Amino acid sequence: MVTLLITAFAILALIGIGIYFWQKPSSDYSGNVLPPRPDARGLFAENASTGEEETGQSATVASQLAEELLGRARSGERSALNLAQGTGDRALYDQVLTELVRWSDTDAKLLLLISHVGKNDLPVNTGLAKAVIASLSRAPGRSLTSVALHFAALTDDAGLYREAVENALELWREEKLADVKPVELRALFDGEFWILSARARSSGAGFVLKRTLESARRELAAASAKQ
Repeated sequence: MVTLLITAFAILALIGIGIYFWQKPSSDYSGNVLPPRPDARGLFAENASTGEEETGQSATVASQLAEELLGRARSGERSALNLAQGTGDRALYDQVLTELVRWSDTDAKLLLLISHVGKNDLPVNTGLAKAVIASLSRAPGRSLTSVALHFAALTDDAGLYREAVENALELWREEKLADVKPVELRALFDGEFWILSARARSSGAGFVLKRTLESARRELAAASAKQ
């Protein structure tokens, strides 16, 4: 009887100990659970919001600067071109230069713009090059012939350079470039041609340009032989 009681007590104790250890891990785990993580999404959202604000402010400043430079160009302030070049925004630079070309509605004003671009080694766009070609047609001359060809070449447009060559050649044929010798004109055509990039020279327009130059060389060489 005593043995039976001891055995029963031992079983009960063992069951109690088992229940204790079964429940203990659950209790310890609940007590050691880490606190919830901060809202990472909220942090990123805050950073994104700050970035959007800075981007918006930068865009506003750039827009205001563009309007200021364009306004100055419409008034003929050539210094706006240097400032536009300093921004590194080629699209803005072209817009400012286009406005200055529009402002240069006389040959005298255009010559001032040409001088400014040349002295400051500034890029040339199609609008300015075409304006110089047109000015040369109105007032042919040795120096302007050189500028027209040079500016056309700087646009890296083979078709536009061919237009400049043909215009100068036609003026020479009409004896409106009396101060330019055939050999000088030929050297000018060939020299400015190499300002064009390899891509422009090898393009379809470049192929047509080469044929134009070959024809011009033959014509100018024949004229030189007669002198």
